[in-house]
Amino acid sequence: MLRRVSLLVAFLLLTATVSVAQTTPNLSVERIFGTADFDADRFGPARWLEDGSGYTLLERGPGGASIVRYDPASGRSDVLVSASELTPPGATESLSVADYAWSADSRKLLVFTNTRRVWRYNTRGDYWVLDRDSGSLEQIGRNFPATTLMFATFSPQGDRVAYVSEHNLYVEQLADHSVTALTHDGTETLINGTFDWVYEEEFHNRHGFRWSPDGKRIAYWQLDAAAVGEFLMINNTDSLYSFTIPLQYPKTGTDNSTVRIGIVPADGGQTVWVRDDHDAQEHYMARMDWAADSDEILIQHMDRLQQVNTVLLADADTGTTRTVLVDRDDAWLDAVDDLLWLDGGRTFTWVSEQSGYRHVHLADRATGKLTDVTSGDYDIVSVAKIDTKGGWLYFIGSLDLPTDRYLYRVPLRGGASPERLSPASQPGWHEYQISADARWAIHTYESADRVPVIDLVSLPDHRVVRTLVDNARLQATVDALKLRKTEFFQLETAEGVTLDGWVVKPTHFDASLRYPVFFYVYGEPWGQTVQNRWGGAEQLWHYLVAEQGYVVISIDNRGTPGPRNRAWRKSIYGEIGTLASVDQAAALDVISTWPWIDASRVGIWGWSGGGSMTLNMLFRHPDKYHVGMSVAPVPDQTLYDTIYQERYMGLPQSNPEGYRGGSPITYAAGLKGKLLLVHGTGDDNVHYQGSERLINRLIAEGKQFEMFAYPNRSHGIYEGPGTTLHLRNLLTRYLLENLRPGGVAR
Repeated sequence: MLRRVSLLVAFLLLTATVSVAQTTPNLSVERIFGTADFDADRFGPARWLEDGSGYTLLERGPGGASIVRYDPASGRSDVLVSASELTPPGATESLSVADYAWSADSRKLLVFTNTRRVWRYNTRGDYWVLDRDSGSLEQIGRNFPATTLMFATFSPQGDRVAYVSEHNLYVEQLADHSVTALTHDGTETLINGTFDWVYEEEFHNRHGFRWSPDGKRIAYWQLDAAAVGEFLMINNTDSLYSFTIPLQYPKTGTDNSTVRIGIVPADGGQTVWVRDDHDAQEHYMARMDWAADSDEILIQHMDRLQQVNTVLLADADTGTTRTVLVDRDDAWLDAVDDLLWLDGGRTFTWVSEQSGYRHVHLADRATGKLTDVTSGDYDIVSVAKIDTKGGWLYFIGSLDLPTDRYLYRVPLRGGASPERLSPASQPGWHEYQISADARWAIHTYESADRVPVIDLVSLPDHRVVRTLVDNARLQATVDALKLRKTEFFQLETAEGVTLDGWVVKPTHFDASLRYPVFFYVYGEPWGQTVQNRWGGAEQLWHYLVAEQGYVVISIDNRGTPGPRNRAWRKSIYGEIGTLASVDQAAALDVISTWPWIDASRVGIWGWSGGGSMTLNMLFRHPDKYHVGMSVAPVPDQTLYDTIYQERYMGLPQSNPEGYRGGSPITYAAGLKGKLLLVHGTGDDNVHYQGSERLINRLIAEGKQFEMFAYPNRSHGIYEGPGTTLHLRNLLTRYLLENLRPGGVAR
């Protein structure tokens, strides 16, 4: 009903225009977000087997889930683990498998099931072990409360499993299910083997322990969150009386958890703590793992500002450390995930931007000396595979267009230009899951106008062996809409900055008319919006908006993480929101000169950092932006977490003007246009507190606006029946009612 009313309103508003937007009747909010019509077929998750015999898939049939192995060359399959083998004694159906892992000898299978969400992901649940030789299927951790086990992991020998339960670390013998507690001091705030909220959210750390290669010891993180401030969310709806949900969340400039790393015997005993003379609250242990042997662990030790990453080797017997190498940046550094050991542990891969571009190097274990693997005026985005036998490094990047992604390879010992393997006939976005021997890859190709197609290809010739998912039905459904293709462009601002963008026009676009422009924005270092890839429901919603009579545009400003160079990405250091606002407004100035743009009708919307940017543009440039829809924004940067905000802004104590100048709330008095503010009250990431502060400021400034709160919804605002559909109808209605659609005569 809301949509019908809004379209009627839009029609009445358009009666004086030259052209009324002609909508596509087969595209609607309800169809996009309320049906499966536009769902893509998926593949996997697939697991390449380390022995090179193929990949496995979890396949569901009448009796439940089975694990099936596929031969890449022939496509032949055989059942490795049947549904009956995964059915517990006395049960009629197999376990509901959320995840699984093999022991090193592939004779045992660890199954994760009955999972529960911990903040963003389901990392808590129950675990079972299948012994393929005996056929026994037994639950581990049976003496612990249900669904409390986390990150269960086989020992290298496959005879034990380590796991975390309620912030303590345990090892269970599979022969007799005896359990040894490796830690005893875990509490609500003393966390062993896993992480607090901010480490999980911003460093992506969840699994907090590592088996030594010989299986004799386990290295683990311990966090003490006692000094971290407690933020209270409130639930007003799920009981007769409201109740609070406490969350330990370090806001900018406040105390972090202290962190240290210990090494403990796997059969129990005293922990050896890694020696660290730094203030534990003012540094991060961002990454840790065994250093290709059972004698030392390698740690990425970062200062609080994340400008210095010190690579340490710690002796497992004594905890003493030595520095291998130090990476520095005047802005910020990212923890290195593409660290792999080579040459029998004598060297490891290291990714750095010291040259001005993101490149891969080989680091000498003894001296820390770096030798280039990749070099030149281009960025690698990520390492896809290292083929030690063949001597190749495969990486994802884009040497020409920041909007695209392709697979390249270079000799592992360097000295050659990258060889592009992704076909020139497929411009757009390529992703790869490469086999252990680098002979095969599961390849996903998509573009803004091409839904994902998944093939099995051989490498390095990139020959398609077979198509695994063609998504022909979805492509036909999209093609039947007869929409205009997404157009990519570049523009140059008055400052001489070249920015990438895309534009979607109405199907019946008439270049002799002027149309309102509706921007989709993000603009922070965490993501790009201008990517040549299929955008799913979000992209279809932008198509729907265009069909109402809008030109939809997105621009990537400086500071977004495209493969352009270090200077581009880090130019915004210390002024998040400020330089981005300059670029977005400058882009609008250029776009306003296009003859078919009506600069008197400009709208903008975004989510999270994009919600913040929406507020910035409305408040800072009220004569340029007339309608904004801000979802889950950060109006005041001092309210966000330490690891993310301080990475890009420094400490609020040392950069108060940067925090003030980058926060939209500072400019709230400038609001002239229409504002819709949307937030979930249960957002543990970007707290509802920020929107409430903004509401108070807008009230004090006498500014009228509209606001919609979704009770107890998290940052994604998706929990509860009907939520996503309701939100998208809300946004669609607000836009139609407040930014007049359709082309008008010049």
